[in-house]
Amino acid sequence: MTTTLRPEGPETPTAAGGRTRRWLILSNGHPVGGLRTTADPLGGQLWGRISELEITEGRGRGRGTFGGLAAEEVLRTWGCARVDVAVPESAATARGLAVTLGYTERALTMSKLLATAPDLPAGLSVRPFDRPAELRAWFDRSTEDYVRVMTESGLTEEQARARTGAGRENPAAPDPEAPGSVVRRLYGAEGGEGPYGLLWLQLCLRDLPDGEPLAWVMKVEVSPAHRGRGHGRTLMLLAERECLAAGVRNLGLNVFARNEVAVRLYDSLGYEVTERLYGKQL
Repeated sequence: MTTTLRPEGPETPTAAGGRTRRWLILSNGHPVGGLRTTADPLGGQLWGRISELEITEGRGRGRGTFGGLAAEEVLRTWGCARVDVAVPESAATARGLAVTLGYTERALTMSKLLATAPDLPAGLSVRPFDRPAELRAWFDRSTEDYVRVMTESGLTEEQARARTGAGRENPAAPDPEAPGSVVRRLYGAEGGEGPYGLLWLQLCLRDLPDGEPLAWVMKVEVSPAHRGRGHGRTLMLLAERECLAAGVRNLGLNVFARNEVAVRLYDSLGYEVTERLYGKQL
């Protein structure tokens, strides 16, 4: 039996200035599944994605493996240096296929439906940055730390810098001064000792399919000298309070798969994994 990949329709441009195409997976000319390849420019290079991979007939015969490998070859010919695959947590078979094809799990997406604003521990206070220049200096340092962590997760330094938005000149880069951003620092009572840590929350990042707004935890950072004292949990409780005060009930976040301490914290607070991100250099 011969398995092949054939375009299902014309190639179309993406909103980011890239290209995308839907493909049929054929067995002896008969459709048995499909997938989509997408390549978007990011930081001077093309970044590939495989999505919509589904085998509709004859599962367990290696057709998913063929589809994944064929999609990678398409992305190579398009000039992509890397490919990512986001797999829903419920798709155990797809997660296994990603591992079989040599993909590395890089990050988890977790979310929680908020109900009641939690109380913060006594003896703590919350303050914004007093000066814009101080906030800007923190953001620049934080970006460098993020680049380092992303390279540890499997990206090259060039790819990591592209993923962060390549600095202030990129209007699409995350910005703690943008509308809807909430940046707060945690101190002792009445602004005393500290700061113990920092929260960066983006309210109403986007709407969910049901129309409900979704907020996103951009950064939770605990000062090295104050780690192990529960301040990370407090900052997450603060994020939930800020969301509910703004009328937002859905809160999501990304966490690196290797950050087991953070994963355990979010799990203990009731956050559930919704998606896993796998990546591979081409």
